[in-house]
Amino acid sequence: MQTALPPTLPAQVGHDAKKAAKPPRALGLLELAPNGKAHLIPITILIDGKYYDASAYKAAPVPMALWSETVYEAFRTGVSQGLFTVTGALQNKQANAWMAEGTWQTADSIKSKVAKKKVSSEPRGMNEDEGPPVLRRADKPKSPEPPAAPATPPQTPAPVAAPSAPAVAAPPAAPATNGSTSSVATDAPPEQAQDDSPPEDKNRPMLKRGKPAPMPAEPPEKPVVASAKAVGQPSTATPTSAVASGPSPASQIQLIPAISASTGPEPRPYNYDMKPDEEQQLRKKMLAMAADEVRARAAQLASGGSAPVHAAPPRSKAAAAKPVQPDFEDVQLHVFDLAGINEPELVLTATARMPQRSHEKPGASSDLQYKDLEYMVTLVAREDVNGDLHKSLANLTDTQHLDVLPRLELIDAVDVDGDGRGELLFRQVSDAGSAFVVYRVIGDRLYPLFQGTLGQ
Repeated sequence: MQTALPPTLPAQVGHDAKKAAKPPRALGLLELAPNGKAHLIPITILIDGKYYDASAYKAAPVPMALWSETVYEAFRTGVSQGLFTVTGALQNKQANAWMAEGTWQTADSIKSKVAKKKVSSEPRGMNEDEGPPVLRRADKPKSPEPPAAPATPPQTPAPVAAPSAPAVAAPPAAPATNGSTSSVATDAPPEQAQDDSPPEDKNRPMLKRGKPAPMPAEPPEKPVVASAKAVGQPSTATPTSAVASGPSPASQIQLIPAISASTGPEPRPYNYDMKPDEEQQLRKKMLAMAADEVRARAAQLASGGSAPVHAAPPRSKAAAAKPVQPDFEDVQLHVFDLAGINEPELVLTATARMPQRSHEKPGASSDLQYKDLEYMVTLVAREDVNGDLHKSLANLTDTQHLDVLPRLELIDAVDVDGDGRGELLFRQVSDAGSAFVVYRVIGDRLYPLFQGTLGQ
């Protein structure tokens, strides 16, 4: 019996590994302008359990994630917003960046088109509420009228041209079967969009489409420059559970994560439902945690990394008991339920300034750190069943140290790996450029699933 075990075990393992293999899954960022024009920036692609840079994977000559007729479904906090179909890929060789052009259809327009195509198969009158059934007498058939006698005697008809008879009796031409696949992708919901044409190489991994886009003859002047300029701007993707203090982003470019995959779980919303008073309590707790981070950073800058916050001793016990409160601006609180277990994950982003202390004179050596310096904080925490917050991530930098301490801008929560659980998508910004990073929240820690290269 022992001699039969070695060949059986590897065969079983190989079968399970083959069964567990998943199709490719690509993540991109959709830039939607107010006029409805959309572009897509590739972020990462998941192949056989490994994450690759989507702008470089199989870029021969166009990255696989930007092949023509590839369909991306845009999600805002887990809710579908529409479909983006790639029609062409553009490259900025100086910045080594790619961007896709394509057609955009909102979820509402797709639903309306699908509803128009539906034809009711129920007999007429089946759903009408007309009371009890009533027998109806069938109408008597009308007797056919006798044909009228011709007024004049019949004459021999003139000969008719041969082509006219078949032209009238010919059946209508059948519709073409080789129609455009992109129109099918935009008219149908994402779960119905399939590839009609088989790929040239059967072993090549595929997304929803498999026809690569032609390489442009000359790169456009500003294909990705617009997105590069937008790096310094805050993200305009606002989940439904966000509490923000600032101007409405309706007139700005919307940033929406988009997924391209042939299979995947049923999407679900990742927002955490709560009452307004509960939301305000969480906001106060998160701001208190952010204030501690800002004060610690200000103390580190003021003392070179060793002295406490107050360089001079306080003049009274009351001053020692009450810490200096930073002035927060552009506060945004996002509350998610990523795992669907009714335990909220909170993400706070804000800018802060330390006010000038009363015992300091204007122009003092520490006045730069406490008054003129702007701090940028991104805080991630989880609330347990007892209502206590546990810090998972604290990213804090300032305007003078972006070269060594990049800041994090939250984009949204999105299911990157297709397991039904949401991950946090951030954009990392520094003086050298920007990059995307994807974090998975497990307990009180954040694990990076994908980390882009700064400067792209």
